[in-house]
Amino acid sequence: MKFSTTILSAALLTTSAIAAPLTERRAARHAARAEGRAGRISRPASKPDTPELISLNGTSHAQYSSNWAGAVLIGTGYTSVTGEFTVPKPTVPSGASSNEQSCASAWVGIDGDTCSQAILQTGIDFCIEGGEVSYDSWYEWYPDYAHDFSGIDISTGDVIKLTVTATSKNSGSAVIDNVTTGKSVTHTFTGVDDGDLCETNAEWIVEDFESGGELVPFTNFGTVTFTKAEATSGGSTVGPSGATLFDIRQSQSVLTKSSVTSDSVTVSYV
Repeated sequence: MKFSTTILSAALLTTSAIAAPLTERRAARHAARAEGRAGRISRPASKPDTPELISLNGTSHAQYSSNWAGAVLIGTGYTSVTGEFTVPKPTVPSGASSNEQSCASAWVGIDGDTCSQAILQTGIDFCIEGGEVSYDSWYEWYPDYAHDFSGIDISTGDVIKLTVTATSKNSGSAVIDNVTTGKSVTHTFTGVDDGDLCETNAEWIVEDFESGGELVPFTNFGTVTFTKAEATSGGSTVGPSGATLFDIRQSQSVLTKSSVTSDSVTVSYV
């Protein structure tokens, strides 16, 4: 019995010795990732070129952007935006290194196009590095940085509902519902002094966001379709039909294709 106990103790010590470095490595990766995300920020739509029509996706009112793809309603009095999408599994873009992290983000928001002084937004980042896929949920009142939600897990294939609501031009809320798991998180903004909303834009966007002062390598996200896409304007509910479309173009290559229906916005990696 004593011999068996000794063997068991030795085995446990050996297992602990093996597990500890793995745990430390995971913790180190988490810390490094958290440090990198400290500078994670969504930006207003960047349109460095003279706005031009995109013939690729067959629409007569689309613009190129280096960081935004999707749909933007332009009007007045937008106080709420919502939409649901199925979380994609990102893959390494053609020609990119599998050891380099590439990411994209799906979000809904108010302002950031014709009004660039503030954006109320919430969404999900999806990244891949070394074959490992990761997801982060966040909220942001630009020009402040994005802040991660806690208490909600995101997995490939989950149905996520995103909602932002402005109760005034410097107050509001961001809500993420994981429809698949039944979990929900909310952040309330009160008296934000970084920048007032104009409430002139409502958006459903896939973004190449910025970290450390530059755009992250853009991942192949497949297709993101925002369903049940709605915005509230002047107390009335409107869909994305007739919105201005954006597609991402970087280094003279068009990377996305966007389209809308009366209640959906689809963005595909091309």
